[in-house]
Amino acid sequence: MAKTSMVNREKKREKLVKQHADKRVALKKIISSETASYEEKMDASVKLQKLPRDSSPSRQRNRCELSGRPRGVYRKFGLGRNMLRKATMNGDVPGLRKASW
Repeated sequence: MAKTSMVNREKKREKLVKQHADKRVALKKIISSETASYEEKMDASVKLQKLPRDSSPSRQRNRCELSGRPRGVYRKFGLGRNMLRKATMNGDVPGLRKASW
């Protein structure tokens, strides 16, 4: 099990990303615009930098839904490798079974 504080921190980041998504998109549009003046671009850049650091989507980490493990997480299932194996053995994941040859 991951530390509860780390899982909670990740939830906080998700909330901040959703909260500031529209502002970030608008500011990035101004920065990349060819028609905007240099001053407007610099102003937008400063505003973007003043947004909370955790509101950036690139700071989010994939975590296992059950255990909170940060590494070895399969995107398709949202589970870490350990929990995916357990769920597969219990038959909880349809269409997935242990390989044998």
